[in-house]
Amino acid sequence: MNTAAQRIANDNRIEDEAPVAVPAPQPVQPPPAPMSPARAAVYMASSLLLFLTQGLGMNLLNANLYQLQGSLSATTSEIAWLSAAYMAPYASMSIALFKIRSQYGLRRFAELSIVCFVFASILNLFVSDLHSATVVRFLSGMAAAPLSTLGFLYMLEAFPPARKLSVGLSLALMNTTLSAPIARIISPPLMELGGWHALYTFEMGLALIALPVVYLLPLTAPPRAKVIQKMDILSYLLLAIGFGCLAVFLTLGRLYWWFEAPWLGLLLAGAITSLTLMVAFELPRKMPLIDLRWVFSRENMHMAGILLLFRVVSSEQTTTAANFYQQLGLLNDQTQTMYAIIVLASLAGGLVCTVLMMTRYVETAHVLALVLVAAGAFLDSQSTSLTRPEQMYLSQAMVAAGAAMFLPPVMSKGFAAVLAKGAPFIVNFLVIFLFTQSIGALWAQAALGTFVTIREKFHSNVLVEHILLTNPFVAQRVSQLSASYGKVITDKSLLNAEGLQLLGQQVTREANILAYNDAFLVISIASAIGLVLLLGHLAWARLIPHKTAAPAVAAQS
Repeated sequence: MNTAAQRIANDNRIEDEAPVAVPAPQPVQPPPAPMSPARAAVYMASSLLLFLTQGLGMNLLNANLYQLQGSLSATTSEIAWLSAAYMAPYASMSIALFKIRSQYGLRRFAELSIVCFVFASILNLFVSDLHSATVVRFLSGMAAAPLSTLGFLYMLEAFPPARKLSVGLSLALMNTTLSAPIARIISPPLMELGGWHALYTFEMGLALIALPVVYLLPLTAPPRAKVIQKMDILSYLLLAIGFGCLAVFLTLGRLYWWFEAPWLGLLLAGAITSLTLMVAFELPRKMPLIDLRWVFSRENMHMAGILLLFRVVSSEQTTTAANFYQQLGLLNDQTQTMYAIIVLASLAGGLVCTVLMMTRYVETAHVLALVLVAAGAFLDSQSTSLTRPEQMYLSQAMVAAGAAMFLPPVMSKGFAAVLAKGAPFIVNFLVIFLFTQSIGALWAQAALGTFVTIREKFHSNVLVEHILLTNPFVAQRVSQLSASYGKVITDKSLLNAEGLQLLGQQVTREANILAYNDAFLVISIASAIGLVLLLGHLAWARLIPHKTAAPAVAAQS
């Protein structure tokens, strides 16, 4: 018995003394070597090229919608279908592209994307009527979505990891603001050269320049992973249909008027139905395409609200002011200098924001942005029928600088929080960003455009009430306006009617100007409210540490 016990004890001792097998250390990937300044500059220039190639493809059309009506034999409402066709696939395409890029590799994604965009650009040259133009614009919207992603990736590639979400992200977002004013600057000479075909020959040229850039400059490829599931395809199709219907509804609703065209209601019903089905499919899944519970968390809703506010305040320049100039009868060739100032102001605002992003005063960029936009929009709200671009240089420069400074702090904070949770949550972040920036931009344009239309009717009614021939000032003005027709029209009643018609046109113009002033004032007030809320939030954040520290100090005493 004792012998057996001793033998067991000896065996246990031998096992304890036996060397423990240590697993072989896994090879550690060395950090990427820092990029030389010259190579980093090439990547930054490539990012700018890709952003301009994608942005000009969208903004050259928007800057020349009214000029293209004659080339395509279309009305104002019909020509707007080109913008709707472009935005319908563009609004959701990046969500699918992220999954495709993660599973099949970044290199293939980049090469195939630029080839598709070149092909879509070439198709523009064969457009002959509105129907073919609409089909080509739809394909262009699909092909343009990857280019904005590549623009971000090339800019981030130029910086070390510590600077990617500060300097890199700020400069990338600054580049997104440049294509709209540049499109207004280069449009007049291009339209003189050859109209529609000249615009899109230029776009094709940019695409052909970007083609070898993508092939010659590689990007750091993340590891591949099988991330696409069968249910993801169904969920994405429902999401794409919902976003596409919303894009068309918001783009065309103001032109066909919201309650007049029955098919607008069908579009809205289709969007709601598709998105509801997508939510019903996604909520029970263990690995959903979109984590809706996380997307609708309090922090994300706060971020979405800030991004929507950005779309509202930035539309002061991109949409409201541009339409105001058209109402005054100003064409692109008369506003080139002003848009050149806007480009310089955007660059200045973006560079100032980049400097602030490298310090602990990141929130200062938000404060400055809202102050500049509120002040600039308020100055614009004092416009009259005699206002010309020279009187708006300062205000538009302030709005441009503020818009360039607004977005980077929000995006940097949100993207850092997403990366901390893991790569799968990037898709969820993209949903928030794309919805607020594409659908949100269309919503802001539709809301402000509808507001201007309603206020124009209000001011017209107020002004028309005072147009009476018994008023000596009105009678004198009618006589002055009809005097030029006195040699042609001898009937005094017809002459007075012609004068009244000309006076009515002037009243309509003045009512439109007053309506745009109201829109500028609303944007200024929205920016001021955002500024007050931001300052309150910052003050509360500073007070919280003092309130939590107070009980501890009291306990020690």
